[in-house]
Amino acid sequence: MTETKHHNRALTRRQLLARSAVLSAAFVTGPGFLAGSGAAWAMEVAHLKPQTMATLVQMARDIYPHDHVGDAFYAAAVKPYDSADKAAMVEAGIAALDAAARGKGHAGYLAIGWERDRVDLLRAMEDGAFFQAVRGGLVTGLYNQKAVWPLFGYEGESYSKGGYIDRGFDDINWI
Repeated sequence: MTETKHHNRALTRRQLLARSAVLSAAFVTGPGFLAGSGAAWAMEVAHLKPQTMATLVQMARDIYPHDHVGDAFYAAAVKPYDSADKAAMVEAGIAALDAAARGKGHAGYLAIGWERDRVDLLRAMEDGAFFQAVRGGLVTGLYNQKAVWPLFGYEGESYSKGGYIDRGFDDINWI
């Protein structure tokens, strides 16, 4: 019986590989580097803290939620905020967002598990300059990415192809 108990405590090969992958990722990433949860995307940050950029990506996803759009597109949309002239505003705005989350009993904005709770925090600050700057930048930052267009059924400009009337103006099936 003791032999069985001892055997159950041993790591399986799968557990060992999973734990070593997590540890190696911790050593590979450093300051100024942000990787997506599935490591399908990564970006260098120059003027913002990686935690700030991760919060900004989540904020972008909560402002314009599209389950079929990957985080990499949201990261590309908020990348312009990683600049010397916008860093102070973004760091202060994210600090205020995290403080509001802590006021609701969470460790920070990213620690809030329910989208509805995060959206409630954003609604409380939607009249502020920081929120308006991020929301306004996302309109073009997210939806002007040509790689996103097919995800919404948009085929791009139509003038050079004869216009929308001659080229299926009513073939969008998601409206």
